Amino acid sequence: MKSQKLILLTGFEPFGGESINPSQCIVEALDGKRIDGHRIVGRVLPVAFTPCKRLVAEWIDELNPTLVIGLGQAGGRAELSLERIAINLIDARICDNEGNQPVDAPVLAGAGAGLFSSLPLKRILLALRDAGIPVAISHSAGTYVCNQVFFLTAARLANSGNQSRGGFIHVPWLPEQAANYPGQASMALDTMINGVKLAMRTSLADDTDIALAAGTTH
Repeated sequence: MKSQKLILLTGFEPFGGESINPSQCIVEALDGKRIDGHRIVGRVLPVAFTPCKRLVAEWIDELNPTLVIGLGQAGGRAELSLERIAINLIDARICDNEGNQPVDAPVLAGAGAGLFSSLPLKRILLALRDAGIPVAISHSAGTYVCNQVFFLTAARLANSGNQSRGGFIHVPWLPEQAANYPGQASMALDTMINGVKLAMRTSLADDTDIALAAGTTH
C-alpha cells in the first residue's frame, strides 16, 4: 500500500522528575504544519514501555506515513543526536512513568539484535551543520523507552511492505531544564524545531545517503 503524504512525528511526556520534555514541545509546535507537501501529524507518547508498544504500531498502521521520526530527550547532550541503530534490549536504569522497570528484556521477542535507521543520516548531518545547528550521529539510543520506540518503529516499517522510512533523534535539555544542572548543555527550542524541520526536508528530498566518515574511535 502506498504511503500517504504524512509525517508522523512523535515525542514524549516529561519523565525522571522533570516538568517539561523538549521532544513534546517540538511535536506540539509542528503538529499540523506542512513540509514540502507533507502534513506533520504530531503525537505524544507516554514514557511507559507497555503502552508504547501498542501505540507505535497503531499510529503507523493508522496513518501509513511517508516518514516516521521519533524524538526523545537526552539530557546532557550538547547537540541533536541522529540515532543510527536501535538495539533489541530494554535495560531500564529508572522506572518508567507507570512504575515498571524491565531489566535485560527484548523489545521484540525473536527479533534480531539491532535495526538501523532508514533516514539519510549523513545528508541530514551536513544539512544541519550548514545551517549552524549543533548535530552529531549517535551510535547508541540507550536502553530505555526511546530505544524501544526506535526499535519498534524500525521493525514496523521494515514489515510494512511500502517505502516508508523512519528513525529517531535525541534532543538536548531546554535552557530552563539545564539551569538545574550547572555546567550541563542545553539548546533553544527554536533551534531544535528548525533542526527537526530540516531533517524532515532532507529526508523527503533524497532517500539515499552519502559516504561520509562520522564514526567514533571508542
